[in-house]
Amino acid sequence: MAKIYDVIIIGSGPSGYTAAIYAARANLSVLLFQGYETGGQLMQTSDVENYPGFETGILGPDMMEKFEAQARRFGTEMLTEDVAAVDFNQRPFTITAESGEYQSRAVIISTGASAQWLGLPSETRLKGRGVSACATCDGFFFKGKDVAVIGGGDTAMEEANFLTRYASHVTIIHRRNSLRASKIMQDCAFKNPKISFIWDTEVTEVLGNEEVNGLSLRNVKNDEVSTLPVQGLFLAIGHKPNTDLFQGILKTDQNGYLAPGDFTMTNIPGVFAAGDVTDHRYRQAVTAAGDGCRAAIDVERWLEAEAQAEE
Repeated sequence: MAKIYDVIIIGSGPSGYTAAIYAARANLSVLLFQGYETGGQLMQTSDVENYPGFETGILGPDMMEKFEAQARRFGTEMLTEDVAAVDFNQRPFTITAESGEYQSRAVIISTGASAQWLGLPSETRLKGRGVSACATCDGFFFKGKDVAVIGGGDTAMEEANFLTRYASHVTIIHRRNSLRASKIMQDCAFKNPKISFIWDTEVTEVLGNEEVNGLSLRNVKNDEVSTLPVQGLFLAIGHKPNTDLFQGILKTDQNGYLAPGDFTMTNIPGVFAAGDVTDHRYRQAVTAAGDGCRAAIDVERWLEAEAQAEE
């Protein structure tokens, strides 16, 4: 008979690895699907200085390597594959990947969320070298520098205001001539003397070889081209939760994020969710890891309750 795991974890960011550490230490049999792009968004982060325990900072990929090694130490099995399909209609649940079908008594979904990018090759090349999608993560590295924020919603205003703690000046670039942000967030940005706006404009190129030194801009109304000298670019045009696999199966909120009910359990008993796939507010490595811990403990207690009910 094929092995039935106690829990299968889908996703290998801080929440997935932390869930694996806790579940495996609780003597549960654990299979973790890392995906073809292992480690989540931290694999695109250069220096992580705000995670407790690393007083001199650590590179994002190095941190994820440590998370993975710790999960393996306690017996977590791992597959570097994407999950192609899930069947939550009956237990044990069935997870389908390239190498075959796998079954488990419980599932933890930690597939994360992906920042929306402009799609420019220069933007991709300079990620972690001045291009970021997280001011809270990377703002500290831009002390005394000029930076730009792209976006017009609440997140963009929050990021811009936060960045003024470090940057000498923040320029908000928006494709329209008005903001989508709430009035209170707009007022905060308009009143901040370190923030200015460029309207009706899009970024067509991120300039720089080893690091960002400017942006090529195009006015969408008159096609006027200009250059803005900055040392940092922050994208705040939204995040997309990686939930396509679960559409029509699991309950999501209006933005597509999984919406756990009691504790970390989704609308299907035995299926749990943790990390950025449920979180449109904080999106930090430490909060994702905390979610992974909560989900693993919830799984352990749920499996125990199920076992007692069957006796």
